[in-house]
Amino acid sequence: MLRTIANSRTPVFITVHANGRRRYGYWRPYDSRTGKGGCYAALPTDVCDRLEAAGRITFGEPLVDPAKTTYRVWVAGAPAEPSHAPAPRPARTPAAAPVRRPVATVAPVAPVTPRRAVAQRIAA
Repeated sequence: MLRTIANSRTPVFITVHANGRRRYGYWRPYDSRTGKGGCYAALPTDVCDRLEAAGRITFGEPLVDPAKTTYRVWVAGAPAEPSHAPAPRPARTPAAAPVRRPVATVAPVAPVTPRRAVAQRIAA
């Protein structure tokens, strides 16, 4: 169970219904080799509840609906939200100073006056 929850490619959620029923699950992507998937898969509630009681998993921010509340399930000690920052670039050491080219000056351009449009006859 913990391996499934820890996998960042399969986000696991817990849904707590208004009547107190709890359900853990995740989206299982379609596998073209086996022809299986493309559906929600449930995890055993009793096992996940024991992981929560032992402090091995935590819940994220709630998404509240009138009939249920949904939380993202994280492995304890993992960041609350994955970092979407780009990976740091490796340090670049320049081999030589960049070559600076002189800036060319541009002669001023005379203002252009618009030409009048003249109607023309089109031969039939």
